Order: sequence, then C-alpha cells, then structure tokens
Amino acid sequence: MEKALYMDDCYLKEFEATVESTKDGKYVVLSQTAFYPVSGGVANDTGVLAKGDEEFPVVYVGKFDDAISHEVSKPGLKPGDKVTGKIGWERRYKLMRLHTTAHLLAAIMHNKAKALITGGQIEADKARMDFSLEDFDRGKIEEYMQLANKLVQTDAPVKVSYMKREDALKIPDMVKLANKMPPNVGTLRIVEIEGIDRQADGGCHVKSLKEIGKIELLKVENKGKDNRRLYYMVSD
Repeated sequence: MEKALYMDDCYLKEFEATVESTKDGKYVVLSQTAFYPVSGGVANDTGVLAKGDEEFPVVYVGKFDDAISHEVSKPGLKPGDKVTGKIGWERRYKLMRLHTTAHLLAAIMHNKAKALITGGQIEADKARMDFSLEDFDRGKIEEYMQLANKLVQTDAPVKVSYMKREDALKIPDMVKLANKMPPNVGTLRIVEIEGIDRQADGGCHVKSLKEIGKIELLKVENKGKDNRRLYYMVSD
C-alpha cells in the first residue's frame, strides 16, 4: 500500500503526490495520500486533487487490494501526473472529534460495565455505537455520558505510537471490540488517551480531549439480547 500520511499526521490538510494508476477515468491511486478511506466504521474524507489550475473533486475514498483509491467526479488524471491533494477539513475535523469520542466512550463503558463494542458507524453528521451490556439502563448510560464530558475538560493529550503486535496484545484491555482482533501485522498503531485509554487503531484523532467539545447523547436503543445502541454528536 502507498504511504498513508494521515497515520502520522492527522492535521495534514495538503500534500503533494504522483498519480500511480487510474481506472475507468475516475478511480485514482496516488504515490502517497492524506485522504482517509472508509475503514473501521468511520466515513471517508472528501476534498480535491489539483493538477495545475484544474481541480478534480474527491467524492469517495476506499481501500481495494491494499491500495487507497480516490474516486473523482470527472476524468482527466493519468499516471505520472503531479497533483496536490487538499482535504475537506471541516468534514475531516468533525470525524476526528467523533472518532476520539468513540474511544473515550468505549473506555468508560468497558471500565464501568465491562461492555465491549460490537459495532458502530461514524459519519460527519451522526455517530452511533453498539455495545454489549446485560441490563438496559438509560440512567447509567446518561451517567457514562456525563463522565465523558467531565473527562473532556481534563484535556488529556491523545498520542499516536507504534508497538509490536505481540507486546500490544499483552496489555490488559487493549482490545475493546467484541469478536474482533487488531490486524495480523507485525506492528500496530496505538492511539492513547493519556491516563484513560489505549487501543490499536488506524484512524484519525484529535490531539487533546478538549478539542472534542461537548458530547451530546441523542438516543439510546435496545437492540436485543445484551446489545445496546447509542447515538451521539459533538458540538462546540
């Protein structure tokens, strides 16, 4: 796979790259990219690829055969072209805030109720989390949300590091996903909310908790035996 620049710098808004291949005039693979592809339940970035004065809007980003593919809304790019990638920052930053919130909520649910995350979906305009919990107690979930907002005010730093997979999996509570282990690779990317949570994760996050803003609980649903769902959003 080409170099995924967002892995080391989630705040990178522009980058230079070379077009490595195209398909059907609209699927573009680059030598490197800061565009985040749909992955782990988190929506993709959008933005543009600029060649000189001409811009090619990026409407979807996915990963196919270990390559990040950028779907552009019009043809015209060809292998060898030099382009400038420009991330749609407002959308990206909202997704970062929501993704870090998901890690914070997962840590609280796990620590307080031993719940594991069973699913989730993060879009720029809405987010949901599914988790295993024997008793459906909205009051408790509201308490967990209040605790999350208190922790946001501590402004704990969020750090990215790398660790050998075998060492990472020795750490208690590193994995908070039910029935899912981190990818079978030699080195894992670790996202740590200092003093609160550590998880293997390949996504984009804010640098500190206060950037999240206020977390709002929108709705809670009972999805069957031991499975609960909550919808949340963040605001300034």
